[in-house]
Amino acid sequence: MNQSIIDSKVAVVNEVKEKFESSSSAVVVEYRGLSVKEVTELRRALLKEGIDFKVYKNSMVERAANDLGYSDLAESLKGPNAFAFSKDAVAPARVLAKFAKKNDLLVLKGGVVEGKVVDVTTIKTLASLPGREGMISMILGMLQSPVRKFAYAISQVAEQKQA
Repeated sequence: MNQSIIDSKVAVVNEVKEKFESSSSAVVVEYRGLSVKEVTELRRALLKEGIDFKVYKNSMVERAANDLGYSDLAESLKGPNAFAFSKDAVAPARVLAKFAKKNDLLVLKGGVVEGKVVDVTTIKTLASLPGREGMISMILGMLQSPVRKFAYAISQVAEQKQA
């Protein structure tokens, strides 16, 4: 094999390894049968959330995954796959699962979340969680509730004393 071909393959494996290492989650999907329009729509939805969506050869991803200790990911690497990488652990699963509900041809296969290889069930469970902003608003709501109740109680006591 030509040395330049080997070098290019090593570069791809290193790129995939870097993406796995710098991402909180990576989701593997099969996109067979999607039209160009549908793939473009999916890419736009993913880009809007800051998710990197790329197609790599399965053999290159398998080498990178094995180097990083994700050898169980090999089960998901059959057929034409695309990979969604994100620093947000929930976003890729949420966006891809939402798109898969509308388009049966997009198949969730598995992935890596926070350094652990996960199956489709875990990906779908992650997809049901709210996004980062949703979680922050839930926490703020929980923190504001006791303060609001306390303020209401004080206002009631003040009204009783005035009466």
